[in-house]
Amino acid sequence: MKKLSILAAAAATVSTLATSAWADHTITLRIGSGHPPGVVYAGLMIDYFQTELKSRVEAQTPHKINFVEGYSGSIVKVTEVLEGVQDGILDIGGFCFCFEPSNLPLHAFQVMLPFGTMDPVTSLKIAQEVYDEVPYLTDVFPDKFNQILLSRIADGGYNLGTSFAWDELSDLKDQKIAGAGLNLNWLEYGGVSPVQSSLATAYTEMKTNVYEGWIMFPSAWVNLKLYEPGPFYTLIGFGSMTWHGLTINKDTYNELPADVQAILLEVGKDFEQITGSVNLSEYDKQISTLNEIITVNEISPEVRAAWAESLAGWPQTLADDLEAQGLPAKQVLNLVLDRAEANGYDWPVRYQIE
Repeated sequence: MKKLSILAAAAATVSTLATSAWADHTITLRIGSGHPPGVVYAGLMIDYFQTELKSRVEAQTPHKINFVEGYSGSIVKVTEVLEGVQDGILDIGGFCFCFEPSNLPLHAFQVMLPFGTMDPVTSLKIAQEVYDEVPYLTDVFPDKFNQILLSRIADGGYNLGTSFAWDELSDLKDQKIAGAGLNLNWLEYGGVSPVQSSLATAYTEMKTNVYEGWIMFPSAWVNLKLYEPGPFYTLIGFGSMTWHGLTINKDTYNELPADVQAILLEVGKDFEQITGSVNLSEYDKQISTLNEIITVNEISPEVRAAWAESLAGWPQTLADDLEAQGLPAKQVLNLVLDRAEANGYDWPVRYQIE
């Protein structure tokens, strides 16, 4: 990663300058994501996290906060945020765990149990309860990647947008459908041809027929105008996933004044909750918007159940593979199943992890 090494050296110089500036009560933080602000969590990083952090710090302390923004991959790509924060290229970064299958193979645990709750507030609550019981999920960030997890980030519920109409799972056979990371397996096990991609390139790639659809939440279909190359949006209910995170470089955090550290952690917790509540409140509005401009269908319960059944054995396979790597996968996946039910969710197929 020669490019990142060069950027890291430059970032170290900027960090030295920033540290000296903090003596004058001005703190400059580099913040960003590989995703554009049209993706809900990235937009909320600007509109909520940055705004609240600046406002609270400047109201409650003698310090001022300035941000150097790097969204839409302008500093690091979607696949580089974890490393970018680790090396200090970004002080604070937001990213999907889906792009870190080697470094964070267990953190996309809700994706390993598809057809879960479509409520992002409930999804977040389930994830919070699992993190509380499995310290590894939080501790790995400072222990291995020189950063601190500020927020777990919930997504809106996933459905399927396509350039063509479909009703049965067989209609998707041999069609190229995009996803990211583990959710490609939802397609493969269902007999659909998966294509790895990211939202940063989704519009162009759908427009040029690199693939014919995306496993995607409705906010992206609206905000990124994916409805133009994909005029069919099918409500299938793959689930809302809490599989993004917001992290801060540990060295940056340790250099911050204690009063700013406290406010940063407080805003991080509030931002975490906001990602769930905003995605929940916006979901119906986004579906209504799509209803006005493209074709929106809801798949039959029988088709949904059949798709879920095709994936019934996959979580066990994943759990076995991750346990072989020394990770507590069986504990985590069983906790997700149990916590979902404790929070009122009824699985269409109750996965068994032994």
